[in-house]
Amino acid sequence: NAPEKGEKYHNEAREFLESKVLNKTVLLKFGKEKKDRYNRTLAYVFLGSENINVGLVESGLANYYFPSGKDAYYKSFQEAWNLCINNNVNLCEISVNPCSQCIKLKELNIKSQEIIFHNSCDFSCDLSSWNLKDEGRKKFIFQDFILNGNDEITIKIGEGTNNNEILFWKDETYVWTKTGDTLFLRDSDGKLVLWRAY
Repeated sequence: NAPEKGEKYHNEAREFLESKVLNKTVLLKFGKEKKDRYNRTLAYVFLGSENINVGLVESGLANYYFPSGKDAYYKSFQEAWNLCINNNVNLCEISVNPCSQCIKLKELNIKSQEIIFHNSCDFSCDLSSWNLKDEGRKKFIFQDFILNGNDEITIKIGEGTNNNEILFWKDETYVWTKTGDTLFLRDSDGKLVLWRAY
């Protein structure tokens, strides 16, 4: 799942892909589904034995995304993501915001579609413009929000009034898939604070 046009690292992802496959013969290998809900082709792109999709993830120019559930390539994508994190590049660049050490994922409940974050520090953290994202395109952006020290916040799917205890992720019927997903939390600079795959 590479950044869309206008998003950070879109151009770099496009250039990476062009440098690898433009005007070359590639092999497409299909996973569980050949098309997504927008009728776009879903395939692994191979140049010889090199999985180009894995290379995008390892370079921090995409995150792995398995909308139909994990398949035989899942482990190689997980390994690529871990290498990306170790190299601290692009989408895998770790936040240096002091609050990145404070904000912990207390709960991710797929059944109720609720997330609870806890501020483990004794000082307040300004989460304004931080964002929470799944493997796909669903994104929640914190609007003018401060999480007090040793406090927590619940984020739910649905309608309601945002307050200091509950924030609502509107316009979504679900975010976290039953077949597996990844949660990404990024600071206001787009740097990675935490992630959790299941």
